[in-house]
Amino acid sequence: MKVYPYKRITGEIGLEVTSVRQEREGFYQHDLETWAFSTQERVVALHQVERNDWESVRIGVSATLPGKELAEGPWTDISVIAVLTEKATNSRTTTRLERVAGKDGSWAGHLRFWKSAYRSRADLSVVAVATVDGVRGRTIGRAEEPWIVDLTARTPVRQREMIINQVDFTTGPEWLRPFQAAPWLVETSGDLPTVHLNTGFEGVSELLDSSGGALERAMRDMLAAQIATDVWTAVFHSAVSDLEVDEHGNPQWPGGWRDAVLRGMLADVLPEYSEADALREIDARRREGSGWNELQPRINYAAGRRAKVAKNLGTAIRTLDTSQRESRA
Repeated sequence: MKVYPYKRITGEIGLEVTSVRQEREGFYQHDLETWAFSTQERVVALHQVERNDWESVRIGVSATLPGKELAEGPWTDISVIAVLTEKATNSRTTTRLERVAGKDGSWAGHLRFWKSAYRSRADLSVVAVATVDGVRGRTIGRAEEPWIVDLTARTPVRQREMIINQVDFTTGPEWLRPFQAAPWLVETSGDLPTVHLNTGFEGVSELLDSSGGALERAMRDMLAAQIATDVWTAVFHSAVSDLEVDEHGNPQWPGGWRDAVLRGMLADVLPEYSEADALREIDARRREGSGWNELQPRINYAAGRRAKVAKNLGTAIRTLDTSQRESRA
């Protein structure tokens, strides 16, 4: 938990998306129906909606702060800022919300961002800043659960484990062409891990899509388990390398899929530690190098366990044995 040297809001800060408008400068402004954003899922989906040639989106945002606590606290010059950020592109868009007349603790406004600045999934949150103890611009609170603005989703659904991108490495994006001999690559720079399947590698896509006999299914599941092992290994290393620390040097849980990866795998990588101690230990070993190499077998084990390699390998061996015995009969 991060410790601040000044008083902050302890009550909940609420955040809601109230409207979504697509815009193309000089051509149109189009308000999307509510099916494009879900209050329950807290997601805005912008892929292939009403118009695909949009340049910018204007999102209606409302925030609620605990009014009584604001009135009694040691704050002045309170501002509420809506913030849209995406790690994959390092993009950040902000706008100041305005107080809603007659409603204590309520702010509202619109945040406009440009499609060209974002790639996949961005986090939308609100931050309250104020003057505290004579210091201006101090953060006194933020919404606990951000919204997701998803440029790649057709429906507003939050839970996605990864993106599968089937592409021929020989004719696809320039950065993939040096890897023509690879059947797949795992990319972890975005807000979700992406598995790039090389359709130019003969048989990979066909096998993964197959639903033939028992032996073919066993081979398919083994291939899927191998890909999943690579994914789990890559996302774990990415999550550890992206850890941020507070002013006291303590690592912070990263949120999003990286948070889920760490909490899930650390139990196998460092089973003798509590969750919080395991986070500190893994961060220390990566930064200092001491003991990091010794952890690699445990990381590989944890990744293989989640990919169910042992189960799928056992099934494949039994299926192959049965097939061979039947062919000799």
